[in-house]
Amino acid sequence: MEREEQIAAILRRHEGREGALLPILNDVQAALGHVPPDAVPLIAEALNLSRADVHGVVTFYHDLKRVPADRPVIKLCRAEACQARGVEALAPVFEMDERIEVETVYCLGLCASGPNAMVGDRLFARLDEGAAKKLIGEVAA
Repeated sequence: MEREEQIAAILRRHEGREGALLPILNDVQAALGHVPPDAVPLIAEALNLSRADVHGVVTFYHDLKRVPADRPVIKLCRAEACQARGVEALAPVFEMDERIEVETVYCLGLCASGPNAMVGDRLFARLDEGAAKKLIGEVAA
C-alpha cells in the first residue's frame, strides 16, 4: 500500500472521533516510522485544522518523528526510580552500541521494576547487563 493510501486508511479509522489528532499522528508514525511532511496537509484537511496546527503538534511532541530513524530506537528510562535501581551503570551498555539509537525518557511507568527500556510499544523491565545485551542483539538484528 502506498503512503498516501495508508494515511487515508488511518484517517478513515478515526473519522468522526473527538480529539483524533494525536491518535492519527501516532498511527501514521506506527505505520510509516515517522510523520512525513506530506501527511500534514492530508491530516489537516481531514480534521478541518490548519497545516500550522498539525505541524505544531508534530514538532511539539518529541515522540513524533519527522524523519525515520537511521537505526532501531531503544528508549531508556532515566527517571529517579530507575536511577535508584542502577540505570546509570547500565546506560553505557546501550550508548556504546552503534547499531542502535538510545533515546532518554523519564518514566515508562514501571518504577518498581527498573531499570526499564521500551522498543516500539514493548516494555522491558528489571534490566541488567545481560538482559541489556540480549535486548540490543534482538533489536539490532
